[in-house]
Amino acid sequence: MESLKPIRTFLEVARQQSFSGAARSLGMTPASVTRIIGTLEQDIGRQLLLRTTRKVSLTADGAAIAARYAPLLQEFDAIGRELTQIRTDVGQLRINAPLSLGFRILPEVAAAFRLAYPRIRLDIQLTDALIDVIKEDCDLAIRISRPTTDKSTIMRKLCDVPRHAIASPSLFQHVPRPESPEDLQAAYTMSYAQDGGSESWEFSRAGVVRTHRAGTLVSSNNGDLLYGLARAGHGICVLPDFLVEPGVASGEVERVLPEWSLPELWLTLYYPPYEQLPPLVGTFSDFFEAFIRDTRGLRF
Repeated sequence: MESLKPIRTFLEVARQQSFSGAARSLGMTPASVTRIIGTLEQDIGRQLLLRTTRKVSLTADGAAIAARYAPLLQEFDAIGRELTQIRTDVGQLRINAPLSLGFRILPEVAAAFRLAYPRIRLDIQLTDALIDVIKEDCDLAIRISRPTTDKSTIMRKLCDVPRHAIASPSLFQHVPRPESPEDLQAAYTMSYAQDGGSESWEFSRAGVVRTHRAGTLVSSNNGDLLYGLARAGHGICVLPDFLVEPGVASGEVERVLPEWSLPELWLTLYYPPYEQLPPLVGTFSDFFEAFIRDTRGLRF
């Protein structure tokens, strides 16, 4: 609280016995500390601190004020912490997440979060559309996507998400196996895209970049649907590793052009343009980030 800043500054100078030490502790400049103390002494009409070249000490008046205000300020801070804890333990969170990620990860995340915070209600909506978190009245959105240039929202990148082109081995019984990106044909590549659009794949290897415009005979905004079609031998698609790795391990699908890399996606939390992250939102964000960091089985 700004009105308590002079008292807080005075008590820190008294504790440190140093203007420069208090400035470092409070994240201020020594000049600002000196000015605040001077104004406080002027307002009270008493000298509170004795300044020497070696240290700073309390006057009798300063000691009396410190003895009175120090416990009051400690109690004020304790009440503030208690109120913050209440706000982070009670309430409702509106979360939006993509379908594939939601099905695979969020049940475990939500179950663990509910055990830790049983009084927080979770409203989880799943959609692969890139929603407007402001219009949808959403507290936060979880997204796996390319880096955004949207300046109207706040974003928190959690990690990179590798991805590869994949297909069923059965596809190459009647379609030539591509040896380079130039060999890919739109007729048997499928797009992850909105509204029937096509997807651009940017392959790179040893500084060489090749771009392929995927076909639109099959396009979808859902990775599970594309994966099902690829697994059935209907074409090649590019999907995140976490979605396809069980199939790669079992041999149902294989990586196509494995020596070529594709730009990684980002696992990101998006927020409305909060001036300060609400405690409830911050609590879930920290919990989710820790879950992703510690659960390496997800292989992000």
